[in-house]
Amino acid sequence: MSISPPDQSLQAAVRQGRRFWASPPGQALWRAERACLGPHCEQHRGMVSLQLGMAPLMSDMCPIRHSLDWAPSTELVRTENCLVCLPGSLPLADDSVDLVLLHHLLEAVDQPHHVLQEAARVTRGDGRLVIFGWHPFGPTGLRRRYHPAPWQHQWRTPARLRDWLTFVDFEIERVDYCGFRLPGRALGSDRLETLGRRYNLPLSSAYLVVASRRSIPVQPIKLRDPVLGGGKSGAWLGLARETRPTGHHGCQKSHRTPIQAAGCMAVDAAAPGTEGESCRSSKRESLVET
Repeated sequence: MSISPPDQSLQAAVRQGRRFWASPPGQALWRAERACLGPHCEQHRGMVSLQLGMAPLMSDMCPIRHSLDWAPSTELVRTENCLVCLPGSLPLADDSVDLVLLHHLLEAVDQPHHVLQEAARVTRGDGRLVIFGWHPFGPTGLRRRYHPAPWQHQWRTPARLRDWLTFVDFEIERVDYCGFRLPGRALGSDRLETLGRRYNLPLSSAYLVVASRRSIPVQPIKLRDPVLGGGKSGAWLGLARETRPTGHHGCQKSHRTPIQAAGCMAVDAAAPGTEGESCRSSKRESLVET
């Protein structure tokens, strides 16, 4: 499926990168990186993994059911399960991929921030974001003119990637170095690779960064006690109390029921000037009855 227009410069970079990984130095480095990724892949399970890069798939070694490859155009599709799009606009939902692998892609694109942001967006909260990068302090990174094509852009250290990952709410769990070789010599010394990985020396050609989404601690809020206690007042029950002081015209004590008292208060509030007349009429009626 393709939803983005093809980028000619990106297609040319992908072709150059695939030629490098098909060469003997590229195959030797790919095997070293695959061996470095193996212990991390055994710990992560899920449904979908996505690899963004130019090398052959290495995310399929993880115990994940569906492994997606990536290509910038339909002409460069090499597997059945391939996502055709620009790396800065992935046609995937948020938090939908269990493992996203960026394989030496940030050094080959014009906008690496957008690529990293898109990769972080589609990674699940319990998933992992794995980044393979060229080490700028390695035997090849010291002189930029010797950088292999198409990785002619700036090479970044894991410390620099830590700042970028913090911006997208990710944190680094582990950094491993792989691809050890002596300056001027080809990669392929198993003894040197074993020694460098044992002590994790930052003198290799490439590095592996494993990052996960940051967990923000949440402090529970204690709710305050309710305003009303266990007992309810008369106003809450719908019974009004006579709190207004009575007049001096024989109305010192009231023997009315609460409902009659409520009616009397309503009348008094509606016509305050008739308070004395109502008291006189009630007094006359009581004299006539006697």
